Amino acid sequence: MAVCIAVIAKENYPLYIRCVPVQNELKFHYTVHTSLDVVEEKISSAGKSIGDQRELYLGLLYPTEDYKVYGFVTNTKVKFVIVVDSSNTSLRDNEIRSVKLLLLCCNTDCYFPPSRAFDSIVSGMMVQAG
Repeated sequence: MAVCIAVIAKENYPLYIRCVPVQNELKFHYTVHTSLDVVEEKISSAGKSIGDQRELYLGLLYPTEDYKVYGFVTNTKVKFVIVVDSSNTSLRDNEIRSVKLLLLCCNTDCYFPPSRAFDSIVSGMMVQAG
């Protein structure tokens, strides 16, 4: 499903990034980094209209020719960025939301730095490059 999953700290430094295939890791780091501007923009505009929310699903941050970048943020301002392949046309918004919930639950169980359990959950969500 995902080709990159990143967890970004409140101060915008990466806590965790996992990408497949590994050869594209630098490209995905750049994609995640550039998505942070969109995340901050959506957080600031949503904060004015929504008020207090425990977690904020940001939805599609931006599409590229090859990928779609989704994001959400927790009440502690930790950001999760999920990059999926654009060719996956069957992927629905509710599936991204379920990934978000799984990552949040695992994150609260494992804490950071990420444990093997968190890494195992993320590995199960990644597209198997072959």
